[in-house]
Amino acid sequence: MPLLTFTRFSLLFICCFAFCTASFAQNGLITGTIMDAQRLSMPGATLKITPGNQYTISDVRGKFEFLNVLPGNYKLEATYMGYQPLSQDIVVEKGQVASFTLVMQEGGLNMNELVVLGDRLKGQAKALNQQRNNENISNIISSDQVGRFPDSNIGDALKRVPGITMQNDQGEARNIIIRGLAPELNSVTINGDRIPSAEGDNRRVQMDLIPSDMISTIEVNKTLTPDMDADAIGGSVNLITRAAPNGQRISATLSGGYNPIRGKALYTGGFVYANRFAKNAIGMVLSGSYNNNTYGSDDVEASWTRDDFGNVYANEAQIRKYDVQRIRRSLSAAFDFKLSENHTITANAMYNWRDDRENRYRLSIDDIEPIYDDADNITGYEGRVGRQTKGGLDNNRNKATRLEDQRVQNYSLKGEHLLGPKVDMDWSVSYSTASEDRPNERYINFREGGNTLIYNGDSRAPLFSTPDLDQGSLGLNEISENHDFTKESELGAKLNFRLPFSVIAGQKGRLKVGGRVRLKTKDRDNIFYEYSPIDEDMIANLGSVNTVNWSGENFQAGSHLVPGLFASKTYLGTLNLGNSSQFEQEAVASEFLGANYNAKENILAGYIRWDQDFSDRLSMILGARLENTSIDYTGNLITDEEELTGTRTVKNDYLNVMPSVSFKLKATDDLILRAAATTALARPNYYALAPYISIIPGDREITAGNPNLKSTYSWNFDFMAENYFQSVGLVSGGAFYKNLKNFIYTYRNQQYTTAAFAEDFPGQVNPIGEGETWDFYQSRNGESVNVFGVEVAFQRQLDFLPGFMKNFGIYTNYTFTKSFAKGVYNEDGDVRTDVTLPGTAPHMFNASLSWEDKKFSARLSANYTAAYLDALGGEEFDDIYYDKQFFLDANAAYKITKNLRIFAEANNLTNQPLRYYQSIPSRTVQAEYYRPRFNMGLKFDLTK
Repeated sequence: MPLLTFTRFSLLFICCFAFCTASFAQNGLITGTIMDAQRLSMPGATLKITPGNQYTISDVRGKFEFLNVLPGNYKLEATYMGYQPLSQDIVVEKGQVASFTLVMQEGGLNMNELVVLGDRLKGQAKALNQQRNNENISNIISSDQVGRFPDSNIGDALKRVPGITMQNDQGEARNIIIRGLAPELNSVTINGDRIPSAEGDNRRVQMDLIPSDMISTIEVNKTLTPDMDADAIGGSVNLITRAAPNGQRISATLSGGYNPIRGKALYTGGFVYANRFAKNAIGMVLSGSYNNNTYGSDDVEASWTRDDFGNVYANEAQIRKYDVQRIRRSLSAAFDFKLSENHTITANAMYNWRDDRENRYRLSIDDIEPIYDDADNITGYEGRVGRQTKGGLDNNRNKATRLEDQRVQNYSLKGEHLLGPKVDMDWSVSYSTASEDRPNERYINFREGGNTLIYNGDSRAPLFSTPDLDQGSLGLNEISENHDFTKESELGAKLNFRLPFSVIAGQKGRLKVGGRVRLKTKDRDNIFYEYSPIDEDMIANLGSVNTVNWSGENFQAGSHLVPGLFASKTYLGTLNLGNSSQFEQEAVASEFLGANYNAKENILAGYIRWDQDFSDRLSMILGARLENTSIDYTGNLITDEEELTGTRTVKNDYLNVMPSVSFKLKATDDLILRAAATTALARPNYYALAPYISIIPGDREITAGNPNLKSTYSWNFDFMAENYFQSVGLVSGGAFYKNLKNFIYTYRNQQYTTAAFAEDFPGQVNPIGEGETWDFYQSRNGESVNVFGVEVAFQRQLDFLPGFMKNFGIYTNYTFTKSFAKGVYNEDGDVRTDVTLPGTAPHMFNASLSWEDKKFSARLSANYTAAYLDALGGEEFDDIYYDKQFFLDANAAYKITKNLRIFAEANNLTNQPLRYYQSIPSRTVQAEYYRPRFNMGLKFDLTK
């Protein structure tokens, strides 16, 4: 029935389009390109023809068009913040195409003085012009067209946008939270095409995978229009790659840096070559980037529990030392083929490949049991000590490390066609894929229980020492090797038509209709083996193997935290586990069978969008989008934790109707007011829907799927006021409100007992022993959540100040968010009150002070995010929070010649750790430190 309704609606689109097309008389058409004196495209320019109220905005390639223009003489006017206005007399003839190339000169007038833009201000002008002329509420970050982002990856650049906070992985921004909504509630695209996720159990796109110098513009859409994909409740991030310029461009970057935490170097190289051929009919741009970064992190972790007497203590504590090497490689190509004035074909390809090599040395104190006196006070502890080395096979790829090979690819072919003076059409076909391969990943663990423990009493940096234990005497517990592989792919297609349609005489109106197909597949195929020495004396204890000993000197989490003795990565990597005369191999089904799955998701969408100007000041967008989703999921059925008894398929089919309306009022030439009421959705993670139970006895952890999860539906209300300065600047303020139905959260219970398992999963073999407490995780639907927020931003060149002071510039923004969640239950089945939505940071603040003249530029940037709830527990005591963070970064550049400059960067000057805590700030769950990073290099750029 939903598909039938969708088909009828699609037919209505076609009929409406055919009627409107036939209703216009033949007129003329204006097309063209707008660029600056360096022949660089100018996106977001306002172009207007007078007399009349016809106007248009240039696209990312600087292209523009006017449809259905009456024959006659006109004046074509172009305006661009930071550039001098331009006007040109033109003639439009009936049924003909009038094509023009416009070149704008930089610099506005300030106190009768011509202001020339530096590189940074050119990039800022490009971003603000696009943001100003967008019909929806958005933020734009632009790489200056002859420079690069100061941040190493896209995630680090995004954290400077109002309303955005990033979650880090190994010191780099990875997961994006927009307006307090989790990464799964946001979408990421490249040139409008969706990017699949390389992670195995969710929809998150790894923002640290793509180098920032491969992207020309980042567009953050905070409100959706009907022609956008609807699964972006928080917002949609569109990464726009370089388009072919209007002339030759050659650019190269070479830099080197230093990571103090391991005393290792980092190297970066990049190139861009672009040109036009065949009398400018063919454009091409080729880009490449290489980054090799060797560093690490120092980490302390703990898990906290509470006994029947109200005593709080750590039931597990860990000290971890990481050694990491990340190598990013990225290639992209873009071509455009101008078949005629009315027809253009573009082709884009992007390939990103990251190797993440990691060794981890983990001291684990677990099974911690308190010792009580007669008054039930804790007087001491006993527990188990484990020393684990994480690495991989010692071959040319793994190099005795855990190798995580992630690749994201995107290929697209697009067409733009003017079918006449009345109608234009665009289409696209794209294919994207993301994969994560972790071959020959190895672990070796030595362990001994029943040890007397001495606790240092510091819950921020907890340490349990074992003075009576000889580290080398720990016996072999486990040797394992696994191979994990995940791949997601998406085949997409779009078809859109746009034509003039106005119900108000003399005012501009446009009708846009279109359809969208997305065919997605995702597979996870893991395998896990344990190995036991045939001769038990072969590995008698930790002291009998090749080892490394890590002291606590300069350990960033605290010098009292001494990692100690571990099997070396070389010893682990060279073990001949495939030799059956030395090792007995056993597949551990509980580690992988429940995790493997296949998912198919097909999305068929159609929309209608009507843009109508009521006057030269007020405009509206009204429309609706329909998305039909079909899901086909296959997972494994397992009994006794290890026997595969078959597969189970879960299918679902549903239709979502999403209306929206938005208004834009130009109160003055510089003040713009925006208001919007929109709808959006979020589909559950593939793996979250699976009817699986994943049991990891060694970690005492259970994760379960939930086939009954519903998709989240959201109503969103936004208001924004923006005042632009002609000297390239902005002051803005706004508010937003979101109401989410059936929101999805991760239920977490750290006190999960054998009785709780028996109740939740009757008929399943119970892995939890009497008296044991395990960790339990499951995705569940809450009833509803309300999210409120306020955003303010200010950026301005201080050109009104005298002397060198006028070269200073300020960029700052602040966001406040507050959420209230309903329908969240605790471990006893009671409704929890005063619960916030995980990921909602109450305060986010960015500030940047810059100085720039014709040769030198410098910037100091700060980023602050307050602590926020990250994961809900079974009760308030078990809630996990992402702690506050404050980053301070600096960068500077000096032009040696017109085409060559030197630059320097320093990141994380505050040595900000990644820190989680449980319930209260003093109770550390994780504190991982990375120290600052320094980089210096040369940039060559030549345009003709």
